[in-house]
Amino acid sequence: MDPTNQHSQAPEQCHAPSREDAWSARTRPMRLAGSVVSAPQHISAFFHSHEEEYRVLLPFIQEGFERGEKTFHIVDPARRDAHLQRLAAAGIDTAAAQQSGQFELRTWTEAHLRDGYFDPDRMRALILATLKETQWVLAGPKGAAVRLGMHRSTLAFRMKKLGIVRPWQ
Repeated sequence: MDPTNQHSQAPEQCHAPSREDAWSARTRPMRLAGSVVSAPQHISAFFHSHEEEYRVLLPFIQEGFERGEKTFHIVDPARRDAHLQRLAAAGIDTAAAQQSGQFELRTWTEAHLRDGYFDPDRMRALILATLKETQWVLAGPKGAAVRLGMHRSTLAFRMKKLGIVRPWQ
């Protein structure tokens, strides 16, 4: 799909790929805004409008779902429903993806912001809760870093910065 014209094709309904299809897809490079994205990494982008944001990001998000990638979105609480509507309009079954664990959606206030400001205590609580859910596994497809949408080294850095240590250390 051409990222500059997301309406060039009718969206297909999102179905979870088989394990073999997902593995094969993960070995192929992904594209974002016309560029090839290699190896997992953090990407920052700034947009002039919500329309521009979704025009650029939706093809990337769709490709991630098709590849079976775990997705973790943190959104403005006021835009939560609109975000879900945009994903649904692109053919992504967010309810099924949430139920399967492929998709997790949190608002800023649920993740790390309270009253519009970064709250280290809330971020610490989110990281701790996720570590407990993953039995303190940081890396790998079911690890805390993937669930939190960050690289393992970033999670380890934040844990150190927030004074989080494994209970048995």
